[in-house]
Amino acid sequence: QVQLVESGGGLVQPGGSLRLSCAASGMFFSINVMGWYRQAPGKERELVAAITSAGRTNYGDSVAGRFTISRDNVKNTVYLQMDSLKPEDTAVYSCNVGYETIFRRNVEVWGQGTLVTVSS
Repeated sequence: QVQLVESGGGLVQPGGSLRLSCAASGMFFSINVMGWYRQAPGKERELVAAITSAGRTNYGDSVAGRFTISRDNVKNTVYLQMDSLKPEDTAVYSCNVGYETIFRRNVEVWGQGTLVTVSS
């Protein structure tokens, strides 16, 4: 089973930057897609960004060009660099990881979520 530990959320002013981290630990055969989702109050959860084990990335339309996702396959950690933050980026950001268990089953796990608040 894989556990996720997120860090890096907080309060930032508009135009500022934050970096989120999500570290995966536990027993697994391989980690596949790692990504970040967010949910603002009263809104549905949406994809922010995702990255495959080969490094292919996908971004939500609202963050493309401002956010950058990356991963360290040795540390099993995914990062989300958020620049030019806007008040509408305020949300709970959750890490999502797809992995293959030692029994070769595909499983998905979520982090506990970290709050990002963009406000002056």
